[in-house]
Amino acid sequence: MGKDSSTSAYAIEIQQLAKSFGSHRALKGIDLNITRGECLAVFGPNGAGKTTLIKLLATLSRPSKGKIFLTGLDITKEAIKIRHQIGVVSHQTFLYDNLTAYENLKFYGKMYDVPNLEQRILEVIDQVELRNRLHDRVGIFSRGMQQRLSIARAILHDPQIMLLDEPETGLDQTATVMLSDLLKTFTSGSRTVLMTTHNLKLGLELSDRLVILHKGKIAHEDSTKNMELANLQDSYNRYTGATS
Repeated sequence: MGKDSSTSAYAIEIQQLAKSFGSHRALKGIDLNITRGECLAVFGPNGAGKTTLIKLLATLSRPSKGKIFLTGLDITKEAIKIRHQIGVVSHQTFLYDNLTAYENLKFYGKMYDVPNLEQRILEVIDQVELRNRLHDRVGIFSRGMQQRLSIARAILHDPQIMLLDEPETGLDQTATVMLSDLLKTFTSGSRTVLMTTHNLKLGLELSDRLVILHKGKIAHEDSTKNMELANLQDSYNRYTGATS
């Protein structure tokens, strides 16, 4: 059974989380707690386990070992309830190319029983600055436009937790600024964000705390308060063996 979600101080609790694909161990016993309303940035090189972590939290994959609780709910037993409380932005847009932007949002809005759906669609489409493309088919959108619509899809049902796997992928500079502003608005309340990114500057600007993943383990964890980008770059290089 899940915990009492009304009393848990944590939005996300991860206990000894491990995930293997055959003989490959993608995650090797991770422990991590994320407070409600906190934004956590997860950095790491390709193959560190970032995307695997997002997929596990998004209920798209099951742990090999360990426990995950989201808002007090056990992810292996209460996945359907959890899906109503999370928004996911990843490399996969989860959009239907043959439908318009409006039709995609209406489909997901009905799936999540979003109240005042027509009004909510206009709100989120304005937030990602795609109102003038609302009735265009998604298949003709650029990669950056699809990613922006994917963000609108993810926030449509006003989720308590946002999971973002390199959300800046495919976005131009203007759209990246839009994403940054949107996430700042999102985290100003009691909502929680976990984002993976290669962009140290973006992650530092948005997050309250950071984790550096390396070879499936947490190599470093720190607060971002008063942290300078140069210090973050030094830490990243030191814990991952990367070079500037």
